[in-house]
Formats: sequence, C-alpha cells, structure tokens
Amino acid sequence: MTLHAPEATAPSLPRWAKVIDQTTCIGCHACTTACKAENDVPIGVSRTYVKSVDVGEFPDARRAFQVTRCNQCVDSPCTDACPTAAMHTRADGIVDFNKDICIGCKACIAACPYDAIFINPEDHSAEKCNFCSHRIDSGLEPACVSVCPTQSIFVGDLNDPGSRVAQTVNREPVAVRKPEKNTKPKMFYKGAHQATLDPLAAARPAGGNYAWTQAPRNDGSFNDGLVPSGNPLGDASGRGNSSAAAKLSYDQPHHRPWDWRVSAYTWTKNVGSGIYLIALMLVATGLVSPENPLWRWVAPVGGGFFVAVTCLLLVADLSHPFRFWMIFWRPQWNSWLVRGGVILVSYSTVLAVHFVASILGATWIGVWLMWIGAPLAIASSIYTAWLFGQAKARDLWQNPLLAPHLLVQAMAAGSAIVVPFALFFAPQAVDFVLWWTAGATLAHLAFVASEFASPTPSEHARIAHYEMTRGRFRHFFAAGVVLSAIGLAAPWLGVWVCLFAFLGPLAYEHAFVQGGQSVPLA
Repeated sequence: MTLHAPEATAPSLPRWAKVIDQTTCIGCHACTTACKAENDVPIGVSRTYVKSVDVGEFPDARRAFQVTRCNQCVDSPCTDACPTAAMHTRADGIVDFNKDICIGCKACIAACPYDAIFINPEDHSAEKCNFCSHRIDSGLEPACVSVCPTQSIFVGDLNDPGSRVAQTVNREPVAVRKPEKNTKPKMFYKGAHQATLDPLAAARPAGGNYAWTQAPRNDGSFNDGLVPSGNPLGDASGRGNSSAAAKLSYDQPHHRPWDWRVSAYTWTKNVGSGIYLIALMLVATGLVSPENPLWRWVAPVGGGFFVAVTCLLLVADLSHPFRFWMIFWRPQWNSWLVRGGVILVSYSTVLAVHFVASILGATWIGVWLMWIGAPLAIASSIYTAWLFGQAKARDLWQNPLLAPHLLVQAMAAGSAIVVPFALFFAPQAVDFVLWWTAGATLAHLAFVASEFASPTPSEHARIAHYEMTRGRFRHFFAAGVVLSAIGLAAPWLGVWVCLFAFLGPLAYEHAFVQGGQSVPLA
C-alpha cells in the first residue's frame, strides 16, 4: 500500500505520527518480524515488539497487548543527549539516526524514557524504530503497517486534517506513554490498558517465566525470578501498582546502558578535581608556599593522572572507541557529553601548563592559573549532574542537589589522597587537610541522608531507591556509607583512615549509577 499525498491545503512538510489500535491488536508479532526483515535487525534486539500483560483474575481475565517502539517525540531527549547528532530529528518530524557518526556512548539510551533504543550487536551503533524512513521517502508505508493483519497500526500526517491519524488523534480518546516526561510523543495508543502503558503497573513474573520463555534480569543474567526480595514492583498478590490484578506475561530484556566504567568515571573525575582544589586552598590560605612540592607537583600530576584515567574510562565505555574524536570534530552542543568533554580537555590543559611551568621553575604561572583552574576543576566535578539530568528516563538522577553533592565528594576524596603527601611535603598542613577530609565526608553523608529521608518524587524513584539501598546494589551502598563514616574519624585516628574516605564515594557512586538504571521503562 502506498501513502496518499496530503491535500493541497496542507503544509508542504508533513508531520508524521503513528496510531496503534490496541482494541484490535491480536498480539501476533507480525510487526516485529516484518521490522526485523525490512531493517536487517539481528537476533536478540528489536526495534519494535509486542508486550503482553495478563489482566484480571479467573474467570474474568484477559491478555492485553502493547506494541512497543520509539515514540517519535517532538521534544526528543535522545537527540539532545547525542553528542554527534547521530540521533536527529528530520524536517518532517521523524527522529532518525546516522550510524556512520554514532560513537556508541549510549547517552541516547539513558535519555529515552521509553526504552526504545539499543546498541546493534553487529555494527555497535545505536538504532531504533525510525518509521522506516527509507520507505516513507519512497511513498511507502512502514513495514509494520503493511503486514498488520488487523490494520491496528496506521501512520499519517498530523498536518493533514483528512488523514486517518489526524482524525483519530483529534476526535477519539487516545493515550501516550509517560506524558509527565513532556516529550510530546507522536505515537498514540487507542484503547490500550493502563497496565500495558505503565511499566510499573504490572507485577514482574516471580519464578522467571514469561508466557513462552524464561525471563532474564535487565542485566542479562538468568535467575529464578525477576521480583527481588521485598517485591518493590508489586505486592504478594502480584497486583503491582494496578488496582486490578495485572501480571506481565511477555516482555523483552534490556541491559543497563552504563556499567561500572561510568560509575568509576564519576569517582576518578571527582578525585582529579579534588586534589587540585585542596592544594589550591593550601596555597591560598598561606599554609604552603607556591614553591612547595604539594602545589608544584602533586596538584598537576595527581590531578592529571586521575583526569587521564577518567578520559580512558570514557573512551573504553564507547561502543566505537576509535570515534571518540567526533565529540570535538562535529559536536552537538546541547549534549552534556560534549560540554563535559570540553571542560575536561580545558582542565587537563591547565594542569599540563601548570606541570610544565613547575619544570621550568616558573611557579608564578601556576599561581596565576588558579583563577582559571579553580572554576574548571569545579566544573569538571559537577557537570555530570547535568549529564545525568539529560537522562529523562531515570528519576533517581533528577536531583537538584546532585551538583553540590558531587563537589562535596570531590573535596572528600581529593583531600583524603592529599593527606599522605602533606605528611612528607607540608607537615604544618596535615591537621587542616585531615579536618577538611572529615568535614567534606560529613557533608557527603548529610547529602546521602537528605536524599533518602525526603519523600521520593515518583514511583520510579522509589523503586530505584529500593534497588540502591536494599536491593541488588545494597552492598555497594552499605560499603559506601560505612567507609565514609569511618573516614569521619580521620582527625583523631590519623592518615590511614583517609583511605576509607577515599574509597567511600566510589562504592556509593556505583550504587547510585546502577540503582538508577534498575527500573524497567517499557
């Protein structure tokens, strides 16, 4: 079937949208198969699939379906997060992708509230449903539309009032997924059950079995069940958050996009910033002179080492590590990966100049660089708050206190590592650094307490809190809190205690980053 051109009165550029009529969908998965065949999607990943939820109790039970795919948002978080504009919005409103410039950073996956993007295991680039844009450009309907036996999927131009899509959206009750995210999706569901639209409304299958398959966890490992102890995704009755009994009967597993390397990168970046800032404070307060090795060598070398490790972790996390240069060659400036990359390079440049000046004996250069180095060190520590903020999918990370919390962690870990150097190069400053380590660590623990003592803003955040503190990542969270608590005794127990204050933020960050990604989105 071919698409009819819009009426002459319609704008020249269409605004493509899609409607899925779940009242007639029979869950045959023909759309999934057609999409895989048309777009050469490998086994194990899907651009579109059909989720099913069993609703009600015998004898009043039925199976509800939801066709899950990219929502073609007007305000698409994935395009804002993409550092190279590999994810982009076409003039006709289709959110498309360019694999040739994808660096595999997975920022688009973290940003998508609908869990619609994945890394292709064969070409290592991000992809998703793109409306079969090559067929649209040829005047054809997307493959899923052509094969649907009940015509439950149809596309059209929202700017054309005569199109079936426009008439359905404007005249009939339709729903979108996660309207609270304000992405303005152009994927509309007619007659969809709320238990299918809300990924938290249906209980996860205890026992690890879906209708036709064993269910893996979202980290890819198989186990006896998806419901963790305490069952944050549903009570003992299996009702989840729905007022009617609802149990997920078929879904596809999705991996967390950011693994331990991102957790470690937030810590190494903070340490690299904290070392420089503590050494700067010692010079500014007159406790050490600009000629002291603590400022001449420890600040640029220690800070530079941890920033270099940060950059290595960032590059290692890319699916296309040898394309990292594209962040700077063709930057998309809305992305905080780009902005953060510029901040890290600028900060590294200051440290390098400081180091060279120290070699040449021109310590006055390092002193003057303080005015540039201090704000860059602070920026390199806190920019991750906005990077995580672009991940609209993850409510745990939408915390207005995250930036100051990261800075406090930087001061705690940075001062902890400076203490042993101060013993050798500046004994008169040891007490100051020990007390600063304890104070910054106390502030870190206060931020942790305030975050989890305050009411959670959403059910998504509540479950993420659970997974972080009592679920899969509870051991890392507990280690982070206990290590930091021991670090509070640094002024009384001495230098060796600083090791705990140094490692505490690392364990906490791992729990925070991984716990934030543990909640199902689709």
